[in-house]
Amino acid sequence: MTLLWLSVAWVFAAAAVALLPMRRQYVPGVALLIAAPVLIVMIGLQVAWWAGLLAFAAFVSMFRNPLRYFYARLRGQRPELPDQ
Repeated sequence: MTLLWLSVAWVFAAAAVALLPMRRQYVPGVALLIAAPVLIVMIGLQVAWWAGLLAFAAFVSMFRNPLRYFYARLRGQRPELPDQ
């Protein structure tokens, strides 16, 4: 039951962060980006592997641009940030 409430809180927090101006989204967005894999693994372990896979697909879809940015940084590139 705790996993359910944590997941619901994460969804509401993500919706609230999406309403913020772009320049104010970075810090809470990174916190959500870090918390999401923990929740996804917990979903996969406590519910079912296919539920974890669906949660992972939703996560990648939702955070595709930040994930591209961090992937480019890991490869040594300097990607441009969006205009503020």
